[in-house]
Amino acid sequence: MPKVSETIPTELQPQVDAAVSWFNQSDLAEGETFKVTGILDADDALSGSDELRLILCGGDRCEQHTFSVSQDSDAWAINLATSKEQIVGQPQAELDPPPGPRLQWIDDVIDKHAFTVLLFYRGFW
Repeated sequence: MPKVSETIPTELQPQVDAAVSWFNQSDLAEGETFKVTGILDADDALSGSDELRLILCGGDRCEQHTFSVSQDSDAWAINLATSKEQIVGQPQAELDPPPGPRLQWIDDVIDKHAFTVLLFYRGFW
């Protein structure tokens, strides 16, 4: 089971910032601005792996994506290692939604809609 951390290690911050910037400029963001709310298995990335497994939240959705991040001279080379269709397995309950980034979500949704339905099933919503 992956180890999830809400805190991004300082050593990985430049790669994470580059990956989020790349994602926000891609079609996958669908016009939303995403921010990182967690990282999976940060120790793997710290030990030399070029893969970053990030939890990104923006708008009304949170997604986990794996990025391949390497540095070419002064610029970052970033590719999406997995897409939504390639993510296999059941996500951990605490990832949906991750703690913290959804504190204002219910208030925002209530302001936008006449009614809101929350469905909880075994820790997921």
